Amino acid sequence: MPREDGKPVAVVAVATEPRFTQRYREYLEKQKLLDRRHRVEKMPDGTVALPVLGETLPEQHLRELTDRVAPGSTCVLTQLLQPVPSKKTRSRAPAQRLCLQVRRWVEARGVAWSAELEADLPRSWQRHGDLLLLSEECFQAKQWGNLEPELWDTVASALGVQRLAKRGRVLPDGTRTPAVTLLLGDHGWVEHVDNGIRYKFDVTRCMFSFGNITEKLRVASLSCAGEVLVDLYAGIGYFTLPFLVHAGAAFVHACEWNPHAVAALRKNLEINGVADRCQIHFGDNRVLKLSNVADRVNLGLIPSSEEGWPIACRVLRQDAGGILHIHQNVDSFPGKRLQPPGSSEMEKEHCPYSQQIITNQEEKGATRDSGRKVLSPDAKPEWQSPFRYFRP
Repeated sequence: MPREDGKPVAVVAVATEPRFTQRYREYLEKQKLLDRRHRVEKMPDGTVALPVLGETLPEQHLRELTDRVAPGSTCVLTQLLQPVPSKKTRSRAPAQRLCLQVRRWVEARGVAWSAELEADLPRSWQRHGDLLLLSEECFQAKQWGNLEPELWDTVASALGVQRLAKRGRVLPDGTRTPAVTLLLGDHGWVEHVDNGIRYKFDVTRCMFSFGNITEKLRVASLSCAGEVLVDLYAGIGYFTLPFLVHAGAAFVHACEWNPHAVAALRKNLEINGVADRCQIHFGDNRVLKLSNVADRVNLGLIPSSEEGWPIACRVLRQDAGGILHIHQNVDSFPGKRLQPPGSSEMEKEHCPYSQQIITNQEEKGATRDSGRKVLSPDAKPEWQSPFRYFRP
């Protein structure tokens, strides 16, 4: 198991002369005491050390080895200070490795392994550097409670991380606060690098959306030089940062009402070197004291951002209008590229007094939940076209 500094903890082993190694191995395997996670090692004195499960080897097994299994052998308990993972452990899939190591650890503590426990192990997770975020469906059986907190050291060791957290359901508090429990480690702050942008956040306080990478890449490819942008649902900076770092926006007004997301956003603006080009507006954007300032407005809220449309129109420049980036769960129409009657690519490029509303379409059934009322896309025929134009 790893220590807090990430280095492996010593593994107990039984050492004997090389000629007795095979007999020792067979006995330990039969007794389910051989630790297959680590390699058998040759010691400086010429003996061979076989790693065993548990914190020691009971005296009865030591006597059995010297009296019956290999009479005349030298049997000494030792420790492997830098145990080497076995070849099988290194090549095994993470879920298989986890199952094997947890099962052996559990059985070494006198707990019977069962199909229920195996089915209760995680099959997928999110990795954030040295922290692993487990799903809420795993480790629900009552037996696990008697094995905590040492259990989490074993899980972390099997999956090659130092910290563990377990996700719960998103709280219905309007700020989408994740119900995350830190299982191993002293804090939940992590860093994720996405398209050259560094995002830091506390997984126990904020969510990170991996599903919007396509839209973030598209936003990053835009040319927004000289433009002022209002991000009505900034979060930790999912779109604020691509607009500033890659798209070259002159200034961004970032609106966010989750204090934990705001703390992460401030940090992310600093570490990406764009804090001087962004003002954070903390609180409910429905009472935002801005108007007539924006060339673009980003409405990155799903399943529906419709509640923010009036605000978005208010903050747009009144003299020239601007662009609304609307994120909404709507029906998609594969193979069709619909456009308003009479419109053309030329009109899209040269319509300075129109508001281009760009929808980020997602299939029905998306799992993210904003905590706001979901509007049926079937009742909105205008969403059947990805581009709509309105006179300001």
